[in-house]
Amino acid sequence: MKIEDAIQQTKFKSEYHKMVINILYTSKWIEEQNAVVLKPFGISNQQFNILRILRGQHPKCASMTTLQERMLDKMSNASRLVEKLRVKGYVLRTIDEKNRRQVKVNITDKGLEILQKIDVIMANKEKEFEKFSVDEAFVLNDLLDKLRN
Repeated sequence: MKIEDAIQQTKFKSEYHKMVINILYTSKWIEEQNAVVLKPFGISNQQFNILRILRGQHPKCASMTTLQERMLDKMSNASRLVEKLRVKGYVLRTIDEKNRRQVKVNITDKGLEILQKIDVIMANKEKEFEKFSVDEAFVLNDLLDKLRN
């Protein structure tokens, strides 16, 4: 669907303005698609992001600072998200013995198990992106990287 049809707007200030609107709209669309997948598991996109970061660190722990730096949504409250995941049994939170102000977070076996289940569904969802060839995906990634530099 063209962005003009999706937001029912035919005029834009410029092609660059249209591009920004298109990127924002598409980002939210992808987030909504992911939220649908995650809903049956009782976790949010932000909680999923924390679990994936921790899985990448596993078996090492991550500090709250590391989580905040690596999160996709920089405005999310990492401490609150970790606490929700801890209550569900997906992460362990411990106080660093050397620096009692620092909290270490590690993913549990239960957290790894739920990620494995989600991975299967997400892999199927990612097939929707095969509308792009590998070369097109490379170009799009390159363009998005260029935009952020």
